[in-house]
Amino acid sequence: MKVLVTGGAGFIGRWVVKRLLDDGRDVWVLDNLCNGRRSNVAEFVNHSGFRGFVEGDIRDRDVLRDLFGNKYDICYHLAASINVQDSIDNPGATFANDVDGTFNVLEECRGNNTKMVFMSTCMVYDRAASQEGIDESWKTKPASPYAGAKIAGENMVLSYYHAYGLPTVVIRPFNTYGPFQKSSGEGGVVSIFIKKNLRGETLNIYGHGTQTRDLLYVEDCARFVVQAGYSDRVNGEIVNAGLGRDISVNDLARLICGDSDRIKHVPHIHPQSEIPKLLCNYGKARKLLGWEPAVSLEEGIKRTAGWIEIHDMG
Repeated sequence: MKVLVTGGAGFIGRWVVKRLLDDGRDVWVLDNLCNGRRSNVAEFVNHSGFRGFVEGDIRDRDVLRDLFGNKYDICYHLAASINVQDSIDNPGATFANDVDGTFNVLEECRGNNTKMVFMSTCMVYDRAASQEGIDESWKTKPASPYAGAKIAGENMVLSYYHAYGLPTVVIRPFNTYGPFQKSSGEGGVVSIFIKKNLRGETLNIYGHGTQTRDLLYVEDCARFVVQAGYSDRVNGEIVNAGLGRDISVNDLARLICGDSDRIKHVPHIHPQSEIPKLLCNYGKARKLLGWEPAVSLEEGIKRTAGWIEIHDMG
């Protein structure tokens, strides 16, 4: 099986590549290294299934056309602008990457009858209203240009399924964390908190800290992403993945730090785009893919802290 992973040098992309190689697939990676790092895939370079790394952009149709000459069976499309604040500051760049770029990849998939797995996000949802959590029928709310662009990308992807019969699936993983995530920026709250705790620094929480997140360990996420590509049962579908348990940012900080004196609340950088409660209902993934998370939050934090202590304390 020949597979392309766009954004394969990114945090989740790296783990998807590893899972595919472990499964015996032939894997190509496309990444422009804006979010990804070449070092994330360095260990795979000599793997017999790792067929190539291309530093290139999904906005470049020539690069895509050349790559798709390999006639892929599946394209895992993870390349995207992922920063909410950046999308607010510069919505045009987010639109170009997450909508125009997705269209370009879709067109190549259509021309080569390649299945596309489209990586969306839980950030497209409105807040959860109960402990039953958010399922795929829950209402969306484009509270940022990032979320709006992802919804647009989702609709394009699903339209190719309905209009052309192209096998596509939209996946919405909830907040993913683990080894190889950058401990800087706005998205990796677990990694940021762990690194600051290991350094004995203050953990800064945006806003009141009562907002909750459903935190999915990255190896569980990668297993979900890969399985969505293998299964025809999810073609034309939207599918969630999460832990099925949420935790407030305040409680997360206390779980990681254990010292309330080193926890500080600071003004929120984009309160208008905050989602007060995110809790995943992954029943559809369990039903259609037989998937469920295997790593608890406590175990995931332990594994992540061990990795950061060795690899990311510089």
